[in-house]
Amino acid sequence: MISPEKQAALDARLATIGVEEDDLVEKFILGSGSGGQKINKTSSCVYLKHGPTGIEIKCQAHRSREMNRFLARQELCERLENIRREKAAELRDQIEKYRRQNRQRSRGSKRRSVADKRKLSQKKNLRRSPGRDD
Repeated sequence: MISPEKQAALDARLATIGVEEDDLVEKFILGSGSGGQKINKTSSCVYLKHGPTGIEIKCQAHRSREMNRFLARQELCERLENIRREKAAELRDQIEKYRRQNRQRSRGSKRRSVADKRKLSQKKNLRRSPGRDD
C-alpha cells in the first residue's frame, strides 16, 4: 500500500513536469513470468502511455496493481526529467561552443600564427625556380 504522503509527492512531481491525467493512457494487462496462479489470473501489469511524448512504460514489479500504477508513474517522471536535462545540456553545449568559436585569440596565439606563416612563406620562396631578378 502506498502512503498518502508518497502519492501526494508523486502528484506534485507530475504537476511540476506538466503531466496531466488526461494525457495518460492506462491499461491493465495480464502479467507473465514467475508468481504462479496469482500472476496468471489477474491483470496487475500496468501499461502507461504519455500521449504528447509517446513514452510507453510497462510495469510489473509487484503483484499489486496499485503499486505497479505508482511505480509506472514514477518511471514516467524520471524519463521526462531525463529528457529535459538532456535538452538543457545540449543547449548549454551549443552556447559554449558558439562562445569558444567567436572569442578573440590571445596575443601570444596571434604572434605564433604570424611567425608560422612567415616560416611557411620563406620555405615556399626557397622552392621557387630562379628568375631573371635573382
